[in-house]
Amino acid sequence: MTVPGRRSSTFIRLLRSGFTDPSTAARLLDDEALAGVRTDPVLLDALGATADPDLALLGLVRLAEAQAPDDLALLLDTLVSAKPLRDRLLGVLGASEALADHLARHPRDWQALVTYEAADLHPGLAEFEQGLAEADDPVTLRVAYRRCLLSIAARDVCGTTDVAQAAAELADLATATLRAALRIATAAAPQDATQCRLAVIAMGKCGGNELNYVSDVDVIFVGEAAPGTDEGKGIQAATRLASHLMRICSETTVEGTIWPVDANLRPEGRNGPLVRTLASHLAYYQRWAKTWEFQALLKARAVAGDAALGAEYIAAITPLVWQAAERENFVSDVQKMRRRVVDNIPAAQIDRELKLGPGGLRDVEFAVQLLQLVHGRSDATLHSGTTLDALHALAAGGYVGRTDAAQLNDAYRFLRSMEHRIQLYRLRRTHLVPEDEADLRRLGRSMGLRTEPVAELNKAWRRHASAVRRLHEKLFYRPLLDAVAQLTPGETRLSPRAAGQRLEALGYADPASALRHLEALASGVSRKAAIQRTLLPVMLGWFADSADPDAGLLNFRKVSDALGKTPWYLRLLRDEGAAAENLARVLSAGRLAPDLLMRAPEAVALLGDAEGLEPRTHEALEQEVLAAVGRAESGEAAVTAARGVRRRELFRTAAADIIASYGTEESPAEEDPGALVDRVGDAVSELTAATVAGALRAAVRDHWGETLPTRFAVIGVGRFGGHELGYGSDADVLFVHEPREGVDETEAAKAAQTVIAEMSRLLQLPTADPPLLIDADLRPEGRSGPLVRTLSSYAAYYRRWSLTWESQALLRAEPVAGDEELGRRFVELIDPLRYPADGLGEDAVREIRRLKARMESERMPRGADPTLHTKLGRGGLSDVEWTVQLIQMRHAWAEPGLRTTRTRQALSAARAAGLIPAEEAQVLDEAWVLATRVRNAVMLVRGRAGDTFPAEARELAAVGRYLGYPEGRVGEMLDDYRRVTRRARAVVDELFYGS
Repeated sequence: MTVPGRRSSTFIRLLRSGFTDPSTAARLLDDEALAGVRTDPVLLDALGATADPDLALLGLVRLAEAQAPDDLALLLDTLVSAKPLRDRLLGVLGASEALADHLARHPRDWQALVTYEAADLHPGLAEFEQGLAEADDPVTLRVAYRRCLLSIAARDVCGTTDVAQAAAELADLATATLRAALRIATAAAPQDATQCRLAVIAMGKCGGNELNYVSDVDVIFVGEAAPGTDEGKGIQAATRLASHLMRICSETTVEGTIWPVDANLRPEGRNGPLVRTLASHLAYYQRWAKTWEFQALLKARAVAGDAALGAEYIAAITPLVWQAAERENFVSDVQKMRRRVVDNIPAAQIDRELKLGPGGLRDVEFAVQLLQLVHGRSDATLHSGTTLDALHALAAGGYVGRTDAAQLNDAYRFLRSMEHRIQLYRLRRTHLVPEDEADLRRLGRSMGLRTEPVAELNKAWRRHASAVRRLHEKLFYRPLLDAVAQLTPGETRLSPRAAGQRLEALGYADPASALRHLEALASGVSRKAAIQRTLLPVMLGWFADSADPDAGLLNFRKVSDALGKTPWYLRLLRDEGAAAENLARVLSAGRLAPDLLMRAPEAVALLGDAEGLEPRTHEALEQEVLAAVGRAESGEAAVTAARGVRRRELFRTAAADIIASYGTEESPAEEDPGALVDRVGDAVSELTAATVAGALRAAVRDHWGETLPTRFAVIGVGRFGGHELGYGSDADVLFVHEPREGVDETEAAKAAQTVIAEMSRLLQLPTADPPLLIDADLRPEGRSGPLVRTLSSYAAYYRRWSLTWESQALLRAEPVAGDEELGRRFVELIDPLRYPADGLGEDAVREIRRLKARMESERMPRGADPTLHTKLGRGGLSDVEWTVQLIQMRHAWAEPGLRTTRTRQALSAARAAGLIPAEEAQVLDEAWVLATRVRNAVMLVRGRAGDTFPAEARELAAVGRYLGYPEGRVGEMLDDYRRVTRRARAVVDELFYGS
C-alpha cells in the first residue's frame, strides 16, 4: 500500500515532469508490465523530456503489454541502459499516437531503433529499399513502410536530423515505396511488364526531395511499347501496371493505407490518359500546356521504373521548363495561380492555414519558383527542385538579398517543422494548426518550447508568418533597388539584364524605363532616398498588382520629384500605414486621378486619413467656394480658385472610388457596387453645383456688385439634376430669371444672358484645372429657343407648346444654384407637367416609345457594338432610365415615392409600390449600376469620357481591375456585361414596349 505522503510526492514529481494527468500517469506506472523500471529515475526524466509525457507513457505501457516475456525483458533492459534508444523510442511515442498504434500491433518493430550506426543516422534510398525488400503484397509493404517511417520520425523528434534532412528522407522512402509497389505490380502481371517500358516521374514535394509525413505523392507516368510490341497494346499494358501501382499505395487494407498516389499533374489532368509516350508528352507541352504545368515540372524527377526512359523524359522537358518565363501570359498566369490558391481557402480556416494562408509555406515556395523560372533560363545554378536549395542558390547569385534569404530560410524551416509535427501525431494529411489546448501544448513542446509552449508557439508562428508576408514582396523587389542604387557593398547584385527580366516577368512593359525611375528614386544618401528605398519594395508590388505598373512607377516618381523635399510628404508615407498603399493604387489605376494629383501634388495628404477620403457636404463645399470667390480680386481669379477646389474634390472622389473598388491589405473592396455609384454621383453633382454657384457669384460681382437686376436660378437637369454625374459628365442645366421690382424686362433679360455668357467663359478658361462645360440644350425649343426665360415665359410655353419629351426631361430637374425661392417656384411650375394628373394617355405613351425607338436606330455611333455601348446599347443606361421615367410619368401623381430625380430611388419606389416585380427591379438596377461604373472606369482609366469599353488591352484590363476582375479575366468581364444587360433588355421590352 502506498502511503499518502509518498503518493503526494509522486504526484508532484509527475506534474513537474510535464504530465498533465498525474493520476492516470501514476496508475500507468504501476502497470505490471513496467514493474522492472517504474522506480528508475532515468525513465521519468526521459518521459518528461518528450513532447507529450502522458501520451509517451501510455504508448510505452501498450508496447510493453504487447511484448512476449523474453522480448519484454530485452525492451526494459535496453530502455534503461541505452540512452539513444530511450530518447528515440519515447520521443516517437510522445509525438505520434499513430506510430504508437503501429508498435502496439507490431511489438517487435521497436528494435528497428536499436542500431545507432552511421548508416542508421543518415539512411539513403539504398537503405530504405533494403528495408522494403521483403514486402511482397500491399499489407507487408505497409508494415515495412511504417517500420522505416518509425526510424525517420525517431531521428526527427530527437534532433538527429533537421527538417530539410527529414523531408529528404521521407522523399527517399517514398521513392523506395514506389519502386517496391511497381515490383509487386510487375510480379502480379509479368505479361504486361514484358510488353512495355514504364517510367515513374515524381512531382511536387516528392520530386523536390522535400516530402511531408503525410502527403499525396504526385507522379506522371511515361510509357513506351517494348520492342516488337504494338504501341497501343504496350501503352495499355503500362496503364494497367501504373493503375495497379497506384492502388497498392493508396488502397486501405487491414494495415491502413500508405498515401494517395496522385497523377492529376499529367497532361490534360484527370481527363487525359494515365500513361503517354514521351512523344505525346512533348507534343502536349509544346502546344497546349499552361504556365502552371511548367512550374510544376520544375520539380520533376525520375524515381522508378525504366531509368533510361525516365532520364530521356527529364532531358526533354527541362529546356521547356526554363523557357516558360518567355510565354506571353506568364505574369498573369502566375498571379492567377496564387490568387486561386488563396481564394479557395475557407474563410473560417485561413487564420489556421499553415500552408496556403498569407505568410504560409506556399508563399515561400511560390516566390522561389517564380524567381527560378525568371532567372533560371540564363543561370543553371538555379535548377533545383528543392525549395531551400533553390533559395540558397538565388541568394548566392544575387537574385535575392542574403539577409532576406536567411530570414526566409529560418521561417520556412520553422513552418515546415510545425507541419511535420502536426501530421506526425495521427499521420493524417492536414495543414491546419490545431485549436485544442492539449494539441497546441504537444506541438509547442515538440518544437522545443517548454516554458509556456502554447504562448511561445503562437508568438513564434505569427512572427515567422509575418516575416514571410513581409519578405514575399521584398524578395522580388529589393534586389532591383540593389541593382540600381548599390545599397549593400560586397553583395552580389543583379545584372541590368537580370533586373530587366525580373521587371518584365512581374508585369512591367518597359523595364529599361522602370530601372531608370528606380535609380532616380533610390540612389543617393538623402533622407528622401532612404525612405523611398524602404517604401519601394512593397510599392513596386502594389504597382505590379495593377493593370499598368509602368504608369504607377512613373507617376510615383513625378509626385516624389514634386514633393520629395517636403517633410510632411515623406513622413506621411513612412508613418501613415494606409497612405503608401492608397497612393500606389491611385497612381496605377489610370490617368485621371494622377493627372488631377499632378496639378496640385499636396492633395496626396488626403490619402493618409480615412476621413480625408470621405465626400464633403454640399454646404461645406459651397461655403468654401463662395469664400474663395469673395477673396479674389477678379472674376478670372475667383473662378480659378473655385475650379481649384473642384479639382481637389474630384481627386478626393476618384481616389476614394479607386481605393474602395480595389480594396487594400487592411480593408477589402466595397461589396456593394451601387453604393460606389451613388457616392460618386452625389459627390460629383454636389461639387459641380458648388462650382456653378461660385461662377455665378463671380459673374454677378464683376458686372453688378452684389445684386443682379433680375432674380436668377440655375436648374440642374439630366444626370446633374439626378445626382448621377460621372467624372466626365457635362452639366445639363436650364436658366430661369425674374426681373426685380422696377427693372425693365429687356434690361433684366440682357443681364441674365450676360451672366450666362460670363459663367460659361469663366468655367472654360484655359487653366491647369479641368474645364466644366455647361449645356442648356434641354431648354424649351432646344438650341433654337432662348438661352434663358422668365418664369412666366416658361409657364406660357409649357402651357401651350410643351412636348411629351420635354415633360420627360423635367423629371430630373432640380435647382442647383442661384435664387432659392425662384428655384422652388420653378419646381412648383413643372410638377404638374412631369407628374401629370391621372398619368399619361395612350397617345403620349406611344409617342415616348416612338421617340425611344428612333433614338436607338439613329444615335448609336456607327461601328459601335450595341451589346457593349453603356448609354444607348441593349439594356444600357438609356433603356433603364426611359423605363423608369415612363413609370414615373404614369404613376407619380398617385405615388409620392416616385417624385424623385434619382433613377435608383425611383426604381426602388416603383418596386415598393408594386408597379414592378422585385426580381425585375433588381435586374434593371444591376444593369444601370454596372453601365454607370463602366463609364466611370473608362474616364478614370483613359482620362477622357467614353461610352464603350476601351479597345487597348492595358486600358481594358484596368477597367476590369476597377470592376473587380483579376488579371486575365477581361473576357469574363465582357461576357458578364452582356449577360447582365441582355437580361435588363428583356425587362425593358416587357415594361417599356409592352412586348
